[in-house]
Amino acid sequence: MPYKKIGLKCGIEIHQQLEGKKLFCECPTLIREDKADFIIRRKLRAAAGETGKTDIAALQEQKKSKNFVYQGYHETTCLVETDSEPPHAINQKALEGALQFSQLVNSSISPIIQVMRKTVVDGSNTSGFQRTALVARNGIINSSSGKVRIDNINVEEDACKIVSETAHEKVYRLDRLGIPLIEVGTAPDITTPEQCQEVAKKLGLILRSLPNVKRGLGTIRQDVNVSIKGGTRVEIKGAQDLRQIPLLVELDIKRQQELIKIKKELKDKNLPTFNIVDVTNLFNKSSSKIISDNIKNKGKVLALKLAGLTGYFGRELQPGYRFGTECSGWAKIRAGVGGIFHSNELPNYGITDKDVTEIEKLLKCNSKDSFVLVANNEERSSIALEAVYDRVKEAWQGVPKEVRKANADGTTSFLRPIPGEARMYPETDVPLIISDLSKLELPELLEDKMVRYHQEHRLSQDLASLIAKSDKMSLFEELTKSYPKIKTAFIAETLTSTLREIKRKYSLDTSNLTAENFRELFSYLNEDKIHKDIVLDVLIDMIKGTFSLDRYASLSTEDLHQKLKEIVEKNKKVPFPALMGMAMKTLAGQASGKIIAEKLRNILKGHN
Repeated sequence: MPYKKIGLKCGIEIHQQLEGKKLFCECPTLIREDKADFIIRRKLRAAAGETGKTDIAALQEQKKSKNFVYQGYHETTCLVETDSEPPHAINQKALEGALQFSQLVNSSISPIIQVMRKTVVDGSNTSGFQRTALVARNGIINSSSGKVRIDNINVEEDACKIVSETAHEKVYRLDRLGIPLIEVGTAPDITTPEQCQEVAKKLGLILRSLPNVKRGLGTIRQDVNVSIKGGTRVEIKGAQDLRQIPLLVELDIKRQQELIKIKKELKDKNLPTFNIVDVTNLFNKSSSKIISDNIKNKGKVLALKLAGLTGYFGRELQPGYRFGTECSGWAKIRAGVGGIFHSNELPNYGITDKDVTEIEKLLKCNSKDSFVLVANNEERSSIALEAVYDRVKEAWQGVPKEVRKANADGTTSFLRPIPGEARMYPETDVPLIISDLSKLELPELLEDKMVRYHQEHRLSQDLASLIAKSDKMSLFEELTKSYPKIKTAFIAETLTSTLREIKRKYSLDTSNLTAENFRELFSYLNEDKIHKDIVLDVLIDMIKGTFSLDRYASLSTEDLHQKLKEIVEKNKKVPFPALMGMAMKTLAGQASGKIIAEKLRNILKGHN
């Protein structure tokens, strides 16, 4: 694809969670899955920002009129999370992490940091806003295709974790709310999908060089901004997998190109009039389960005629994603309906040819006209058709400015309009912060650490990369210093590959292993109390809580030989495999299978 010719511009936003305490209280940054101790219920409304205007995205959320339920825990949730008391002083460790990152990318750090409130009315914050503070601007990161400017570096609090959602209610958990985030936003200097991926990877490596970052799935999130000539900026949220980023960019380019084509085609067409018609009576004996169930529940079937737009709802914007899907997405988000029916996909879903003919007759449609149906209660159906009409109206403008969700297949779906500056206003409960860099120490970059591990510890490049990116990296450095006679490659493999094998092969939760477990393991190895070949068995027992050193105590060479000799003499005509099974059972954990087999063969040769 000729990216330069189509004017592709991309930017990356990265959100990295930090370890330790939450940003404005002393609660731990612990993600929990157990049953909550209590719930609170809220209703939120949009408030005007510093400019006196109300943000467009916040207003849209308010129109949904949803109830919000928050689940909390007595030991790990405090009054700050429930918005029942003001925020405490900002977490200095989190601020220090943001300052360290800012210096690593040569940005200009703000001498005075002002915490702001960012209006969020989707329920993901109990207060209706997210606290965020601009720490630095004008950084630089190098890529193989040139320099990319970093526009802003913020420290902010993470949102609640969503548990479930219905048309009327959203349930959140408070464990994630308030976890410190470093947010990094680049300028739109990225010009290819591959460069977008490269920059995201480089920023992620720098962030993970910081000493207090969280690691693991979901602790770092990437958002991608995409625009082309004739289009506009679209923000794609939730690109969890770096490998998916080029596909997300490619497919949104295609989507924007298709919308630009539609805009050109509609240039000489008139925008259809907005007129909702109740067609419920046409479906009193409908074979469509969706519609008949709705009518039984005293719902309505409403229709909207879209003159001159036949065929457009079936236009493919992305693979398997059509303009009709786009309109349905707006209806779902704004009205909470399950979807829409449009004439380009009918007859279908139990709606017959006869039904279609009757609808067209009632709406006075000709061969050039389309129509849309929604089956729900009257209020939601009306809101849904208004949303469809608004999306159709946007087609005359081309590409709408919006926030979209990254789907697993690389396509995207509508979330909300892009918020504007009206959503921000100062946080008056947190005093201004004076930046202090006098005692700031910069960490070793992850890329430099990989090179050092490869050169100093003689690890392969893959293993050096694996352990450097691992959450066991600090433990690796501790163990290599404490036990210099144990090969560093063996320590690194135990902390990475062996744990993956246990998880994959034995379906055990390796997160149950503590740093103390590993210290104990390598202490026994260092003192020759256990063999390194049975480390996997020891770790499995530690996970299960059944580890006993007595079971794994190593035998001396002489004792091992004597025990194997006794087994052979008592079973003189038994073949080697059977002898090996007896030996392993008798000497379980006291010597590795490799050593037992080797010595057993030597004894059998002597007998022959």
